[in-house]
Amino acid sequence: MPVPPGVPAVSDAVVAVRVRFNPFSAEFRRDPYPQYRRLRETQPVHRTLGMWVLTRHADVRAVLRDRTFSADLIPRQVSKQAGRVSGENVARIERLGRKSLVFTDNPDHARLRGLVNRVFTGPAVAALRPLVHEIAGRLVEKACAGTEIDVISDLAAPLPVTVLCEWMALPAGLRDNVAGWTHDIRFLLEPGLMRGDDFTHVCEVVENFVQALEEVVDERRSRPGGDLISRLLTARTAGGDRLSDEELVFVCIMCFVAGNETTKSLIGNALLALLRNPDQLALLRTNPELVGSTVDEALRYDSPLQLTKRLTTREVEIGGTRIPEGEQVLLCLGGANRDFDVFDRPDEFDITRTAHGHLAFGYGMHGCLGGMLAELQARTVLACLLRRTETIESRTDEFEWQDHSFIVRGLRSLPVTVRSAG
Repeated sequence: MPVPPGVPAVSDAVVAVRVRFNPFSAEFRRDPYPQYRRLRETQPVHRTLGMWVLTRHADVRAVLRDRTFSADLIPRQVSKQAGRVSGENVARIERLGRKSLVFTDNPDHARLRGLVNRVFTGPAVAALRPLVHEIAGRLVEKACAGTEIDVISDLAAPLPVTVLCEWMALPAGLRDNVAGWTHDIRFLLEPGLMRGDDFTHVCEVVENFVQALEEVVDERRSRPGGDLISRLLTARTAGGDRLSDEELVFVCIMCFVAGNETTKSLIGNALLALLRNPDQLALLRTNPELVGSTVDEALRYDSPLQLTKRLTTREVEIGGTRIPEGEQVLLCLGGANRDFDVFDRPDEFDITRTAHGHLAFGYGMHGCLGGMLAELQARTVLACLLRRTETIESRTDEFEWQDHSFIVRGLRSLPVTVRSAG
């Protein structure tokens, strides 16, 4: 097959060597994109580690839109883990797995999504703009009081937690625990990584989180307001269906678990891409209206959520390969977003491109519920940071990527030196 214009040729020697996909390796963590590319070009439907790995945009998108692929692999793994331990909190964590939007199949998914969609609307997120701007501005102002800041710990990490706490109007005592609880519960997204003591700890944390939120739900039922929890309490279908109290609490917990790490990583990855491409950073400073396309390009170029899994419920054919029923399929969202067949010059970071079609937020019925809010936060904090500074320079060339998750790509820290404007 001829090589498209602008695409470096892959040598025969590289093609001849079988690609070994290893998302746990240090090399992959530093830069997964060369490996994705080799897989796309030589083994786009790749069998390894007991699963099928897909890296082409067309294949990944087709699976995401096909509702016969199941998303309940994680609840199954959670239940398997639960069978190995004892404790009164185990049943709760199993229900959390079965009742979380990101893990459910129809008809449960359609029911839950139909209710939650009544609250997570475009106008509702737009109404949060003043709040997000106030929180982001406060964080940037505090961080830029000196000349050295860590973008992750000073800006990217506290912003999404603070925004959600404010939207839910959580009491101060509970807010102090949310970040730590959310970090601990992250294991639910990758239960295969949990040891027995990890699972026991997560069960305890989930129970504490649930009980604390149940108190808030009871209080909002008697004194409702305009916050997210109050609105979830009043959400009804045309037939009168509503979320149970436990389902409502699970929605709130998963807002933190699914939204915190990815939003934090989006902000860090976006700024790192700008620092590594100073011409693009200069262009954004000159044209601040490009902040929206900058975030969209960052989502495509260095996706916070790199991988997601599905389970085949029937024999299927993908890219000419027959895959039996009951097989795990790993969808490489980050690889799909660098596909030369879909994006021009995909390995270049270009904030002027129209990056529509990226799969950073998934696709189809399980498309990310909080995508609009994540984009709003990233756009706002980047805009605030650029307005507040004349220059931003990285203090290191060696970046340390987090290793507590293999599906999320994000920095542990991003130390920079800033010179304030004015």
